[in-house]
Amino acid sequence: MAEPEFNATGVRIERSLRSLTRAGQVKIKDGRLELLTSYGREIDSAPVDSVQAGRPWFAARDRARARVNGTRYVLTLGGQNPSAEESGPSAVRRFLEAVRSARGSDAGD
Repeated sequence: MAEPEFNATGVRIERSLRSLTRAGQVKIKDGRLELLTSYGREIDSAPVDSVQAGRPWFAARDRARARVNGTRYVLTLGGQNPSAEESGPSAVRRFLEAVRSARGSDAGD
């Protein structure tokens, strides 16, 4: 099975109510999830098998949550970048599907 590819730019990445970047990047490539700043510096990364991802219960539809190496992140996908080909809920859906298919099972919602 080919590894799914996912790449989203203009992503707001938060940890513990603190914004790490307002225009970051989320990548899934070669079985790894990477969270990057707008300058391309790595915030965190891990094999997709160890990542848990889902939707927060009480949050906007353009947000996803991810636990990477035990650290919880909130990702706002596509909300800040109006020129993105996909934004909001559809980008969140694609992110969650990419994590699930890369793991080969449920992503731990």
